[in-house]
Amino acid sequence: MVFKRVLGTFGVGGPSVDTVLASTHCRPGEYLSGEVRIKAADYDVEIQRITLALVTRVEVEVGDHEGAGGMEFHRVDVSGPFRLPKGQDRAVPFQLAIPWETPITEVYGQHLHGMAMGVRTELAVAKAVDKGDLDPVSIVPLPSQERVLDAFAQLGFGFKSADVEYGHISGLHQQLPFYQEIEFYPPPSHQGRINEVELTFVADPASLAVVLEADKRGGLFTPGGDVLGRFQVSHQEAMSIDWAAEISRWLDAVAEHHGAHFGPAGPAPYGHAPYGHDPYGHHGHHGGHGHHGPGLGAAVAAGAAGFVGGMIAGEIIEEAVEGIFGDEED
Repeated sequence: MVFKRVLGTFGVGGPSVDTVLASTHCRPGEYLSGEVRIKAADYDVEIQRITLALVTRVEVEVGDHEGAGGMEFHRVDVSGPFRLPKGQDRAVPFQLAIPWETPITEVYGQHLHGMAMGVRTELAVAKAVDKGDLDPVSIVPLPSQERVLDAFAQLGFGFKSADVEYGHISGLHQQLPFYQEIEFYPPPSHQGRINEVELTFVADPASLAVVLEADKRGGLFTPGGDVLGRFQVSHQEAMSIDWAAEISRWLDAVAEHHGAHFGPAGPAPYGHAPYGHDPYGHHGHHGGHGHHGPGLGAAVAAGAAGFVGGMIAGEIIEEAVEGIFGDEED
């Protein structure tokens, strides 16, 4: 997919840029490759640098106020200074590393409504910087993450929504200033006892943290509240775990317990944290950023079959990204 823009900062007759990706799909920890094609200006130009930046839509909550907007979270200079003579075009190849914690924007071939990710090209000329259009990209799950999502589909969870929340999860090491929440309606076997379940992945090159939060419905004589659990495993271990059984067992414990937090006696299997362990160090919310209750956002896929409601088709993802980030280009 190619996005072309005459760089208005440099005036009429200035350089223009095309960012061409070899593929618009990538997993966390992989590389996006392509080239930045610069069309020469009507005059000699001293290029200072070419920078690529990853941008996504992030929800921010401060006190009682909420907002959302585009946030740049990873940038790399793909070229230093060079002179672009009048009439001579240039192509600059690049490889852009995708951080391991990058949110997922596509599951089972479906673009996720409410999730947007783009690569923005910046060209710096004579101390002026022009931010080009976003080139949308799709981030697909790691195999270890897909195993967990397969289990959610197998158990009959129904997709509700997804977003990216600004903040950090206490007890987990994070490189990025945010994390993704994927929300599900509970499977039929737990409806009436659990309102929803939120899923968060935090990955690094060696391991995967799977964080679950269940919003338990209160009864006449029992309190409701959030129950938290965390599984910390290697990517290799994640491929062999029976996630459907693990998540089902956790759900049963959540539904049957009378309190908001709990943990069984004895060590947890596979080296992950005990069920009900509070990975955030807080009760009832993700620690440190003031988020309470269910996340905000629009629809996201939850399974391979039947969970495509609320998604947008791939051919209009460009419009969605421009709608989210277009105001930044003004």
